[in-house]
Amino acid sequence: MAKILVVEDYPVTQRVLSLTLRNSGHDVVLAAHGHEALEKLDQAMIDLALVDIAMPEMDGLTLLRHLRSDERYQSLPIIMLTASGQDEDRQMALSIGADGFLTKPTSSRDLIETISRFVAS
Repeated sequence: MAKILVVEDYPVTQRVLSLTLRNSGHDVVLAAHGHEALEKLDQAMIDLALVDIAMPEMDGLTLLRHLRSDERYQSLPIIMLTASGQDEDRQMALSIGADGFLTKPTSSRDLIETISRFVAS
């Protein structure tokens, strides 16, 4: 069972992701934006982060840059999740250091399969 940080500002999407991950045997920690995600990372050992790109206060790409520049989180698997299917977003996220990229809406199966590449359920 992995502890997964879900960084998502939309409450309905938070609930759907949380339910899907918990039903697959994972523990879930929720954050609504990048600043809150950094606080949660300081409070708990996280095995993987699932990060939305478009968020208030600190967007997902800024959070990704911050995490990749911090030695504590350089090996943390980070999967970006966005409603934008634009190739520029994907290329930018991967060039900054994202380990995976999913476009919303994504199926529960695709979500779990992607996460399973990085953590055990």
